[in-house]
Amino acid sequence: MPGTPRKKATIAGPRRKKAAPKLALPELDRMQQVICASLEDDKAEDIVAIDLAGRASFADRMVVATGLADRQIAAMATHLNEKLVEAGFKKALMEGATGTDWVLIDAGDIIVHLFKPEARTLYGLEKMWSAELDEATPDSSGEAGPES
Repeated sequence: MPGTPRKKATIAGPRRKKAAPKLALPELDRMQQVICASLEDDKAEDIVAIDLAGRASFADRMVVATGLADRQIAAMATHLNEKLVEAGFKKALMEGATGTDWVLIDAGDIIVHLFKPEARTLYGLEKMWSAELDEATPDSSGEAGPES
């Protein structure tokens, strides 16, 4: 006896949304330019763009910047969202824009992290996602080399 539609749906698991199509490289570059220009206009400090292509499934790039106060960071996030919409990109999702040390803006193919200086140092995203960590070093195996 076949299962009911409800049982079949339960067994199949949650419906998965289709992933949004990835931006073409020129559009991705244009989005990054809009993001960096917006952050520069709002006096963000130490703006760093990191290429994640082939290293992360959640985004192709990451932009990290520092703001000195909660209000500045919240304003940067709001202005960035407005600039992205004006440039023809979809509205970004924001987390932490209500007065924390860290605001995350998910613009789809580019993730933006806005930090206060202490939080940026604490989390060290640039170090975590730097290309140097992907390269194998001779001492990374943990084995001792031949002695002379």
